[in-house]
Amino acid sequence: MSEPRVIKKYPNRRLYDTVESRYITLADVRRLVTDKVEFVVIDKKSQEDITRSILLQVIAEQEHEGDPMMSQDFLAQVIRAYGGTMQGLVGDYLEQSLKLFTSQQAQLRDRVRSMVGMDPLSTMSNLAQENFQRWRQMQDAFFKSMMGGAANRPPEDQPKD
Repeated sequence: MSEPRVIKKYPNRRLYDTVESRYITLADVRRLVTDKVEFVVIDKKSQEDITRSILLQVIAEQEHEGDPMMSQDFLAQVIRAYGGTMQGLVGDYLEQSLKLFTSQQAQLRDRVRSMVGMDPLSTMSNLAQENFQRWRQMQDAFFKSMMGGAANRPPEDQPKD
């Protein structure tokens, strides 16, 4: 296995990808994670591995945007688990649960693909895109007919002689 990609965090809080020779954002870090690229984040000043801290920042940013995945109650439960005798066990349990969920999701996708002959997620995405295009065409036609009808109608505010 090759060495993980090195990301350096500078004192100005910017992240520098040493492979691509450019500064990156937390969104870029998220992309590395989703693309399953192995990496490590090193604090330039202390040479400390701060990968976990950066990953937590990515999670915090994701939770702040759009539809959060973790409820307030779940987050409170996780915080309560810190420092207790079961802390390591809780972390292992959550990690194994997510691995199992991901595995089952992939198996279900493969099973549906083998039965139907296509990937259900891409099929739904394509269907949604087609529906959007149809809706847009219908909406355009509706507005064109409304505008055409309005042009042929006499103005209602004009005084009649």
